[in-house]
Amino acid sequence: MSIETIVILGGGTAGWMAAAALSRLRAGRPVNVVVIESEQIGTVGVGEATIPPFLDFNRLLEIDERDMLSAVQGSFKLGIQFVNWGKIGDSYIHPFGNYGYQLDGVSFHHIWHKFKQAGDKRPIQIFNIETMAAHFGRFARTEDYQREDLPPINYAYHLDAGRYAKYLRAYAEARGAVRIEGKVQHVALDGQTGFVTELTMDNGNIVKGDLFVDCSGFRGILIEQALQTGYEDWSNYLPCNRAVALPCKREDGSPPPPYTRATAHKAGWQWQVPLQHRNGNGHVYCSEFMGDDEALDILVNNIAGKPQAEPNFLRFVTGRRKKFWNKNVVALGLAAGFMEPLESTSIHLINTGINKLIALLSLDGITQAQEDAFNRLTGKEYARIRDFLILHYNATTRDDSPFWNYCRNMAVPESLTEKTDLFRLNGQIFREDDELFTETSWAAVMMGQGITMQGHNAMADTLIEPKTSDELRGIEQSIQFVVQHMPTHGDYLKHYCPAAM
Repeated sequence: MSIETIVILGGGTAGWMAAAALSRLRAGRPVNVVVIESEQIGTVGVGEATIPPFLDFNRLLEIDERDMLSAVQGSFKLGIQFVNWGKIGDSYIHPFGNYGYQLDGVSFHHIWHKFKQAGDKRPIQIFNIETMAAHFGRFARTEDYQREDLPPINYAYHLDAGRYAKYLRAYAEARGAVRIEGKVQHVALDGQTGFVTELTMDNGNIVKGDLFVDCSGFRGILIEQALQTGYEDWSNYLPCNRAVALPCKREDGSPPPPYTRATAHKAGWQWQVPLQHRNGNGHVYCSEFMGDDEALDILVNNIAGKPQAEPNFLRFVTGRRKKFWNKNVVALGLAAGFMEPLESTSIHLINTGINKLIALLSLDGITQAQEDAFNRLTGKEYARIRDFLILHYNATTRDDSPFWNYCRNMAVPESLTEKTDLFRLNGQIFREDDELFTETSWAAVMMGQGITMQGHNAMADTLIEPKTSDELRGIEQSIQFVVQHMPTHGDYLKHYCPAAM
């Protein structure tokens, strides 16, 4: 069976990201790309923050950064600030770039720890350009300065997810993708293969396809309701199961900070995503420890201005489908699984799902090998991200509420226990299976939430003095110089990508 028509069920960020990427196939062998979307079904705009790999998706589509950011009223993001996670009053930034750089193959946090043991009082954060720029509310891209002694500035975006979906819709339709308005009433399966063959719409029209991409959100109309794929529940590790979202205007006139903020409360946490024209706000919480009214009150009392919409309450179960690719259906976005927006991985997982689909796709048909490879690779990716998110909840000394007592004492996967034990012993962090989060990411969260290194890589003690001291001084001074000469984030946005109204 050759693939002539790809049907994407659901619009929103996931659906139109898939349509935009797949519409590029039409430049080669003709493929019909159809998006079924209903104006009556709202999208779940939980995540408006991204991480650096998202830039590669837009580059793949040859999207102009300035034009896109202007259209979606976006801003830049250098990392995530975590407040009140290790204990109340704590604050740290998980930056997108590395601390310093390797010296003779030794990762920088080992070298920093060696100097710390010798009495050096400098915090590791001053050796990271993204952290320092975020702290002072400044921003620039690598292209804006010429310094060979510093690594590139790593950044991502804050964006209006609804506007971004519309932007990609225009992109995809210009390349031949076709949108169909309506709701699916019936899904037909082949009696022999179990493949989805056609969808019957609420107006009686029939949409046939060869490959179906399920972007229908939590409902999983194709992957779950039709194919009964099954769901792996991770609530015992990630217990939050509710969220309330509420955008607001920044009434104090302050410029948007170049980072996302995640503030822990007594039964969950609050996000703040600063766009050019407003803040995206939300409160993620666990219904076992907090009711909806209390969660909304906490959110309303901790936002920067007047709400611009009615509160949007969401329910979810953290986890993943037992298969992401089942027969001729590939699930993306919330249809594939959900691990909450704590590290802005939701849009990233859409991106990597599309990447794997395109890499494995053969227009000559669908094989078991394709399905197995997609599921194996995606399963590993979800598991590694899951462990990183669990770390935020479990690495805490908070005992001020039943929720945090549960998180502090809950059983965690052995893979996470091994990671934290090795870091405590000598700061060692091993990245496995091309996992998303880097050494710096793991080190930033562990140290930021009170997990301390007892020792460091023995090779750090072989580095020659005073050369190593001079290297550290040079890194510190270079970062200070560049950050001092950066414009404020607000000024950079006005010059580079002012919001389109």
